[in-house]
Amino acid sequence: MAIKTQPTDIPVETFIASVEPQRRREEGLQVLAIMRDVTGEPGTMWGPSIVGFGTYHYKSRASEGDWMRVGFSPRKAQFTFYGLKDSPEQVAMLAELGPHTTGVGCVYAKRVEDLDADVLKALIRIGYGRGDYIA
Repeated sequence: MAIKTQPTDIPVETFIASVEPQRRREEGLQVLAIMRDVTGEPGTMWGPSIVGFGTYHYKSRASEGDWMRVGFSPRKAQFTFYGLKDSPEQVAMLAELGPHTTGVGCVYAKRVEDLDADVLKALIRIGYGRGDYIA
């Protein structure tokens, strides 16, 4: 079964302008600028609340499809990053990122301003540079 979340035609700026609270909206604009700078892409909405950059094709025994290389979602409780912990190199670097938690495929931060910007950029660069994935 493929991932249900797919790219949409919603402008990224329209989504970020709707984010609440204001602090998350400001963080969303900050991270959008960083990801645009690192990836050289404008970003695409994936579903109603994820901003993604680039795509890669994955294939496993259970599913196959396309997913963003890196992305983020400025959620109310925590800022969510995608594609920042998918390689051993990234996992090792997370200790230097600053206060965060991790989930199965995500990195969560309560405050983006508390993260080391250089480490964040390096994690994005590595995640964006990934190739296709076969498990």
